[in-house]
Amino acid sequence: MLPEIFNKLDRLKPVFDKVYNGVLFLCKIFLVLDVLITSMAVLGRYVWFIPDPAWSEEVVLTLMSYMAVLSASLAIRNRSHIRMTAFDKYLPKWLLLSLDLFADIAVFALAVIMTAVGWKYATSLPGSYVSMPWLPRFWLYFPIPLAGAAMLVFQAEVFYHHVKAFFVKEAK
Repeated sequence: MLPEIFNKLDRLKPVFDKVYNGVLFLCKIFLVLDVLITSMAVLGRYVWFIPDPAWSEEVVLTLMSYMAVLSASLAIRNRSHIRMTAFDKYLPKWLLLSLDLFADIAVFALAVIMTAVGWKYATSLPGSYVSMPWLPRFWLYFPIPLAGAAMLVFQAEVFYHHVKAFFVKEAK
């Protein structure tokens, strides 16, 4: 019974892969834009025919915020986030899995808070960018709920693997 359920749920891996690749692609695009805009702004200070737009600093900082929180959500799926592993080899496997599940629940809670409170804050914030008055400040704070949603997706997959490890020996 349980192996059948796990086999059906394992078929969702391509969905998680697509979400992961989409977020990774966004991070790459933001990094390229960050480098290009920063290069243009720096060169624009010293080379007379290259413009130094007033909006460059705000856009670069916004893109950095997107990259920081979205790449942190990618680390959840890869299990490459910061964690203490010094005692892992000394703990029984069931205790280690229990602690992993506890950590999963804590990360889920953080992701829900980031999504809900971040969305409420981003949508209720008045004003606009200083150098671009036509662009609402929503875009400056939108990375938080966006990363919270990505964390929910990736943490669901990690949680699934931890639950599966309780019932199936060869699970990750």
